Amino acid sequence: MTSSLEDLEQQLVQLRAQLREARRARDTAAVAHIRGELRKVEVAWEHALDVEVAVDAAPGEQQIALRIPTPPGTRGTAPPSRSAPREKRSTQVAVPIREQVHQALTLLGAPASPKLISSAFEAFFGKPLVATKLASLRRDEERSFTAQGYARPYYICAALTHDRLTPTRGLLAVSVWPLPRRIMGPLSPRMDFLTHAIGTAEQIQRLNAAGHPPSDAAWQLLRRFALNIPGAHEDDTLDPARVISAARNEIVVHQESDDTARDSAADRARTQLNEVQQLFGAAPMHNALRDTGGASN
Repeated sequence: MTSSLEDLEQQLVQLRAQLREARRARDTAAVAHIRGELRKVEVAWEHALDVEVAVDAAPGEQQIALRIPTPPGTRGTAPPSRSAPREKRSTQVAVPIREQVHQALTLLGAPASPKLISSAFEAFFGKPLVATKLASLRRDEERSFTAQGYARPYYICAALTHDRLTPTRGLLAVSVWPLPRRIMGPLSPRMDFLTHAIGTAEQIQRLNAAGHPPSDAAWQLLRRFALNIPGAHEDDTLDPARVISAARNEIVVHQESDDTARDSAADRARTQLNEVQQLFGAAPMHNALRDTGGASN
C-alpha cells in the first residue's frame, strides 16, 4: 500500500533528524545507511505528490487538485451559489507563495528561474505569482531552515554552482531533490531546459487524459520549449509526446557528462558544506573575505 504524503513527510523529518545525529557522532556507516533510506523516501514522496496533483477531485467538489480554473463560458447543470466563487477565491489566496512555487517546480522537475516558475504556475494553475514575493522567498526559507532545521517537509532553496558551490543566481530548487539534481554543471542549463520541456508536456498529457483541456498559456509554454529542441516541432503541429521523445533523445547525448559533473560537485559539497550550505550555498568569496577582514580587488 502506498504511503500517504503525511506519512512520507513524517518519515523525512525522522530520517533527517537521525542523519543529523549520526553526523554529529561521526558514525560514517550509519550516515551512509540513513542517506540511502532518505533518498528512497524522497523519491516516494515526489511520486506521491505527483499522483496527488494529477488525480481528479471527487464529483461535486469545487475544484480538482490541480486547481484548474473553469474555462470561460462553461455552464454546469445548475447555477453555482453566490458564495462558491468567493470560497474558491479565498482558498487560492490562502495558499502560501512557497507552496505555489513548490507546485510549479515539482511540475517542471528541475531548478528554474522565478520568471519560468511564474509562467508555469500561471499556465497550469491559472494565476500569476507575485514577483516581489519571489524575490525574497529564498532568503526567508534560509532563515527558517537555519532557525528550525527540518521542521518543514520541504524548503525552497538554491541551485548551487558546480565549481564554487555558491548559490546560482536566479535559480530556485526544492530541498528534497537529491543534491546532484540541485547542482548546475556546464551542461546542466541545457539538461534542465529539456527536463522542463518534458515536465510541461507530461502535465498537458495528464490534463488531456483527465478531460481538462490545457489552457492556451500551457500550450504556449510548451511551444517555447519545442522551438528550441531539434525534432520536437514540425510546422504548426505541437504534439506533447513528440516533445517528450525529442527531449529525451537529446538528454541521452549529454547525460553521462552532466551526471559526472554534478555527482563530483555533490561529493565535494557533502564534505565541505554544512547542512544549511548544502541547501542554500556557500558564501560568495567576496563575502567570505569581508567577514574574515580580508580584501578583494
